[in-house]
Amino acid sequence: MAKPRVYTEPETEAGIYHVCSRVVDQRYIFGEPEKEEFVRMMRSLAAFHGVEILTYCVMSNHFHILLRVPRRPEGYDLPLETVLERWKASVGDAWRKGMTRQFALYEESGNGAVIEEWRQRMLARMFRLTEFAKSLKQRFSQWYNRRAGRKGTLWEGRYKSVIVADEHMALRTMSAYIDLNPVRAGMVNDPGDYRWCGYAEAMVGKLLAVEGLVKVTGWTAERVHGRALGAPEPVETERQRRRRQLESLVRYRRLLGIAGRPRVDEDGRVVRKGMSEKTQARLEGEGGIRTELLLRRVRHLTDGVILGSREFIDGWFERNRNWFGGRSREERKTGARRIGKEWRELYNLRQLRG
Repeated sequence: MAKPRVYTEPETEAGIYHVCSRVVDQRYIFGEPEKEEFVRMMRSLAAFHGVEILTYCVMSNHFHILLRVPRRPEGYDLPLETVLERWKASVGDAWRKGMTRQFALYEESGNGAVIEEWRQRMLARMFRLTEFAKSLKQRFSQWYNRRAGRKGTLWEGRYKSVIVADEHMALRTMSAYIDLNPVRAGMVNDPGDYRWCGYAEAMVGKLLAVEGLVKVTGWTAERVHGRALGAPEPVETERQRRRRQLESLVRYRRLLGIAGRPRVDEDGRVVRKGMSEKTQARLEGEGGIRTELLLRRVRHLTDGVILGSREFIDGWFERNRNWFGGRSREERKTGARRIGKEWRELYNLRQLRG
């Protein structure tokens, strides 16, 4: 029996998570049309569920998403018209037309209770990681199976999720790891050349992708312009906003340049592909995390349960001891486990090899 999922805080799914899932039998089903449709569904379902995509990468047989689930506001409610508009934008034409006809029949028969019950169910699905991931995988499976004339499951079991501390080091490490997937796979030399990742979307000016990387780098309006405790959000001109977003992308490009170095063995042979020296020189320009490590397929970033500082993980561990089984529940003293000396401030909840 699979262990229950873990979240940043008890009794809420709010937090930052790295979500990934692989196609059954590791089949390479994602061509260009499939990747385009997956990204469209991901964006529309994120808007419906109220989650924020920080970055992502859709590969040939799996996907990675780094996302933030905001805390549900106290007394959160939306009128039926707003819920319907969000829902219609998140589903395909067949579902939209069918549900629209069904709602018309409910209204004609005066069956408002059924409509209200539906509205409440939809509200309950918002601000929840599980509902977003389930909807995305189910919707895409249905779309793909209809298109390919197949039946049955498309995904290899449950999606994996890793808690990511809302700390600059953890966020940047995980984000760079995700955007460098096509470089590690030898598909491109520069991640900006791979259309189906958050970084490439941001580089062509798509606002949602840009704002995701702004949050990853921390180059927000509050940080740039300053904001006293309790003060209103700073007001920017359009020019100031664009300059701040550009600076955020410059900083992120430098990080990817450092992260994109190929990994070589002691004999100088390339054992993991990376960017060319020319591409690295174009992107990097200042110090950053020791991200040649990110050119590996690092288990800690997909199986480590939590990525963050020692303090963050130890605090989570004390609040969630009941998640552990066996002797760990009573005898384990701390939550944080060192990844390796090269990782410095970053720790996991699990001690993993490789």
